[in-house]
Amino acid sequence: MERTGYLGPQGSFTEAAAKALVPNDERVPFRSIPDTMDAVKEGTVSRAVVPMENAIEGSVNITLDYFIHHQRMNMAAEISAPIEQHLLVAPSHLKSWDRVKKVYSHPHAIAQCHQFLRTYLPEAEISYVNSTAAAAKYIQENQQENAAAIANDIAAEAYGLKIAQKKINDYENNRTRFMLFTNEEAPFTNGFISAKTDYKTTMMVGLSSDYSGALHQVLAAFAWRKINLSKIESRPTKTGLGNYFFIIDAAMKQDDILIPSVCEELKTLGCEVQILGSYPCFTWEELSGFQKEMVKKEVT
Repeated sequence: MERTGYLGPQGSFTEAAAKALVPNDERVPFRSIPDTMDAVKEGTVSRAVVPMENAIEGSVNITLDYFIHHQRMNMAAEISAPIEQHLLVAPSHLKSWDRVKKVYSHPHAIAQCHQFLRTYLPEAEISYVNSTAAAAKYIQENQQENAAAIANDIAAEAYGLKIAQKKINDYENNRTRFMLFTNEEAPFTNGFISAKTDYKTTMMVGLSSDYSGALHQVLAAFAWRKINLSKIESRPTKTGLGNYFFIIDAAMKQDDILIPSVCEELKTLGCEVQILGSYPCFTWEELSGFQKEMVKKEVT
């Protein structure tokens, strides 16, 4: 059985994503995103699932930066999942939830619930932890503290907490992309890939110099080939102020013609180009539906 690491502890959104993406793997929790990714390189697990981007808060920078600068692996697959944040408290604090003195959660979860916190818990102190599940676990272990956690319903059940307020995220269309990283070069398979499965190819592009129209020329290499870009993002090279590279997601599977020709054109412009991965993209809804169908077939 394969072992997949995920940002833990038990009950995290990332665990749910890992279970949907690779349901037959043994899942191993880690306390931070770098620890989870390190575990793949060290051979503790075969692959790792970590959050990559949130629809409300944007990229999870620690994931992207640690991957780029410290722990290069293969982007093997992604899953996009809906995120619903709840305010969790110990059972003894359920009736007095609006008087809690402290709220624990991951920075992204806190930011996703900013308006709720301003409106209903304006005096509560905010304390950041490594994951929403870690926040729920802390509340379970410190029930005497007048505090709450922002996490999901899975964490509430796992740690015996009560949902004081449901769906407190400020925007309804709250989704997160989770990325599966692996050292394996072979294409990822989980039994769910079909002819309808979407793919992305992620590239890192460094401009040769900062001159007028440089980025336009990069984008033109994709545009005239009619390659749709689902995302383009700049990140600092960490070599000095004003030095950036670009992460570009092309909405297609790496092929033998279009992607290689883009790379060659960019190189002739003096750009540094690296392909970081070409991978299948799933949604929580389609994988859940597929697994339900599999269960029905097994029962009948």
